Amino acid sequence: MQIEGMFDIEAKIKSQTIISLDVPNLNEKQWNVGLIVGPSGAGKSTVANHLFSEQIKAVEDMRWGEAAVIDEFPSAMRIQDVTELLSSVGFSSPPAWLRPYKTLSNGEQFRVSVARLLAEQPSLIVIDEFTSVVDRTVAQIGSHAIAKTVRKRDQKFVAVTCHYDVEEWLQPDWVYQPHTGNFLWRSVQPRPEVSLEVVRSDSSAWVGFARHHYLDHTLNKSASVYVGLINGQPAVICALLHLVHNKVKDAKRVSRIVTLPDFQGIGLAGHFLDAIGGALKEKRTGLYITTSHPAMIRSLHARESWHMNRKPSRVAKQGSTSTIKGKMDSSRSRLTASFRYIGKPDKRLFDIVG
Repeated sequence: MQIEGMFDIEAKIKSQTIISLDVPNLNEKQWNVGLIVGPSGAGKSTVANHLFSEQIKAVEDMRWGEAAVIDEFPSAMRIQDVTELLSSVGFSSPPAWLRPYKTLSNGEQFRVSVARLLAEQPSLIVIDEFTSVVDRTVAQIGSHAIAKTVRKRDQKFVAVTCHYDVEEWLQPDWVYQPHTGNFLWRSVQPRPEVSLEVVRSDSSAWVGFARHHYLDHTLNKSASVYVGLINGQPAVICALLHLVHNKVKDAKRVSRIVTLPDFQGIGLAGHFLDAIGGALKEKRTGLYITTSHPAMIRSLHARESWHMNRKPSRVAKQGSTSTIKGKMDSSRSRLTASFRYIGKPDKRLFDIVG
């Protein structure tokens, strides 16, 4: 009553917003990703609750215990399915999978929360305040990874947000703006391009990437180190060593390849390896990699520029081109696969990679 008197307003009349819900029957078309977007106070949450009252969730409201995040997923899921889902949304750092939720960064918490919702609600999930607590790089790249995962799994996902910058990364099948009443079915387009600058570095660059590597935090001091920058920020690192092999000559092997969590989910490591492999091939030098990371194995196996010399196994065949002597013998205790770059030569990094 005091406020009404101070500002000469009538509360019952002034403090209401009428939303014209011009949303068609969403079942009339096939779709996977929807977006409800508009400024604060536009009625986004009200509309989402009206349309999807049982499915709407806020990432911040999810409950997490003290266990490793990977143990918080439905018990009926196979561990392979959980790790594949985590990797697909851009949360592909095994050391982080073993940490409690509260120890993760905002970006990691955001991705693992979405992954868990996708696992728990296989038909439809609606996330309110989507990307509200993460920086815009994580929001955009994470949006692309999530949308790609939703479409691959043929699920339905609706993002409710005030941030318009995620639209071109989500590439939603429909967009609704409550404050204008505008609803639009749209066709899916390619996501925005990401420009990667590659620079030669040294072992000091490894400090910022070490804790995200899935094996250990060490780096051979004799390794050649290359860093990929996005908008001037380090995003991915690759370290190469000479390949010691009784048959293969003039070749290098990938000792370390790590993408920082904020940039996971857009295939950055694969493109980075292609660029380095192409530069080495231009110099008539081969490139090999042995990895046990499931996401990396799937990614390289799907790329035409890489050939799988050895399928996932625990011991390399005697005399095969993937049997690497020395420190690589430690991979015999893990399930690993080996690949060789067979793509085209590439001159773009000729003066950088050596």
